[in-house]
Amino acid sequence: MTVLYPAVLIAAVPLTAAAIAAYVWLARRRTRVLVSAGLVAAKDRRAAVRRHLPWAFFLAALPVMLAGTARPEAEVAVPRVAGTVILAFDISNSMAADDVSPTRLGAAQAAAGEFVRRQPESVDVGVVVFGDQALNTQAPTDDHDLAIAAIGRARAGGGTSLGQAIMVSLGAITGKPVVVDPDAAPPDLGYWPSATIVLFSDGEETGGPDVEAAAGLAAAAGVRIQTVGVGTPEGATVEVDGYRLTTALDETLLTAIAQVSGGEYHTAGDADALADTTGGIDLRLTTKREPVELTAPFAGAALLLLAVGALLHTRWHGRII
Repeated sequence: MTVLYPAVLIAAVPLTAAAIAAYVWLARRRTRVLVSAGLVAAKDRRAAVRRHLPWAFFLAALPVMLAGTARPEAEVAVPRVAGTVILAFDISNSMAADDVSPTRLGAAQAAAGEFVRRQPESVDVGVVVFGDQALNTQAPTDDHDLAIAAIGRARAGGGTSLGQAIMVSLGAITGKPVVVDPDAAPPDLGYWPSATIVLFSDGEETGGPDVEAAAGLAAAAGVRIQTVGVGTPEGATVEVDGYRLTTALDETLLTAIAQVSGGEYHTAGDADALADTTGGIDLRLTTKREPVELTAPFAGAALLLLAVGALLHTRWHGRII
């Protein structure tokens, strides 16, 4: 626990001690007067309890009230429901094609930015970019501004490995490297139904791990893949190393990837349908440590002590003080 005003907490000790000393001195003086006047017996324990017990509650309220004035804070585990979305971006050379405005990559970035802005704070968003290889450029976070900034940094270049994109996205979800080995049994990734991969691509695969095997691995882990096609079936041309290459949207492959994992295929312009993909996520219950100010509980405890003291004093002496 921490306090915002530690000086008040330090001062509470001598102030409380002084208040107790003052009460003891006044109580003894008053008792001597009452005994000398014959109003009470010197060893009347019942009368002593009635005299002192209400004031014990009043004095106990003082340090509690001062502690609350010091603005104490404590970190507590606050439950929340949460999901994880990994945005995987194709940054291959073909994403520089301008058959959609301004380019395929630009359209994907715009759609993804709008998607992130529509997500509730309980959904953590991560970003993976992929060409021949894939890279996790933003770990899943509830700070959506960081995810949007990572989306904006993507630049086109290289080939396309959709299999690598899915494996690195699964690694971002599970927190450990994921590899598909055709000669070995599929790795056990656990079950992650609260996670979704949203894959932005034109679907032009140029090599790498078996994309359908990677999608099957995601399905076994309970992770749905929502694919987003960026481009047009008619295609366009892009210049790569001095050569002009024709590139077109492969909706068939992107649809197959989505269907293997239980997801759906979308187009980049279908922003409303894309934003709704998290509606089917089975959100998990997690805890997040947050600072909570304890002034109110301390104030409540002090008022309770004062109220008990006042009730006892009223009952036994006919007045609050």
